[in-house]
Amino acid sequence: MQNQSFVTEFVFLGLSQNPTVQKILFVIFLSSYMATLGGNLLIVVTISSSSALQASPMYFFLAFLSLLDTCLCTLTVPKMIVDSLSERKTISFEGCMIQLFGGHFFAGAGMIVLTVMAYDRYVAICKPLHYSSIMNWRLCGILMGVAWTGGFLHSTIQILFVLQLPFCGPNVIDNFVCELYEVLDLACTDTHVFGFFVVANSGVMCILIFSFLLVSYGIILWSLRTHSIEGKRKALSTCGSHIAVVILFFVPCTFMYARPPSTFSFDKIMTMLYSIVTPLLNPLIYTIRNREVKNAMRNVWSRIMVTCNER
Repeated sequence: MQNQSFVTEFVFLGLSQNPTVQKILFVIFLSSYMATLGGNLLIVVTISSSSALQASPMYFFLAFLSLLDTCLCTLTVPKMIVDSLSERKTISFEGCMIQLFGGHFFAGAGMIVLTVMAYDRYVAICKPLHYSSIMNWRLCGILMGVAWTGGFLHSTIQILFVLQLPFCGPNVIDNFVCELYEVLDLACTDTHVFGFFVVANSGVMCILIFSFLLVSYGIILWSLRTHSIEGKRKALSTCGSHIAVVILFFVPCTFMYARPPSTFSFDKIMTMLYSIVTPLLNPLIYTIRNREVKNAMRNVWSRIMVTCNER
């Protein structure tokens, strides 16, 4: 069979076909998206507007992670909001490929950023006297370049293989976004070999990075036994937030890709966790116990109120 795609669009089954449930989903998706957009952009604006936070590499990485979460959420949720009011949920072949590429691009870059943030905390807590010399802005720029490049290469490799597959029907995806395994099931050829390549590329990467991060934070927490009570409290607060975000991010990704190449009933739940829930909760996790960020947000809000009153 020639490597030619006859399918011009895919049809989503979505979460429900019940009109009442779809209206409820519309409200949930819209509210979640607005909260996610507002929370993550607020973090980006706050860090960009605060000279104190700008001076810290940790907050530079946090702003970058919030930007990635905003992009990842925007890639899929607006389409989900529109589809929740549509009787027939479709996406063009090109649109599906964009979702696949963008999802793995932003997620791959996010993995690297979380790894960089763990390294930043390791240097800050375990080597405090050398922190400023090690985590200089030149290194921070290089690490962010690595994140963009790594995400791009990871996503490009997979999408190039998908584009070589023939799609001649059926075209129904039992999900609300384009997921890699669901799309592979629709190809008019045997995709088992490529499925195992996905496990090697995405699944193994998830497991290795997740394990590395857990070990890293374990070493960091173990090193705190020699710190003062105040130092322990502050470090535990910061590391606790980072560990919570790491678990939220990697657990769904591991379930999705570190498994045999097939589809399961809980895939929709996992997709919701990493595409909606994680970007929504990350701003709350990073700010709820972070006094510096909360104070900076109050200052930004106060300046905005003063500007509005002057006008």
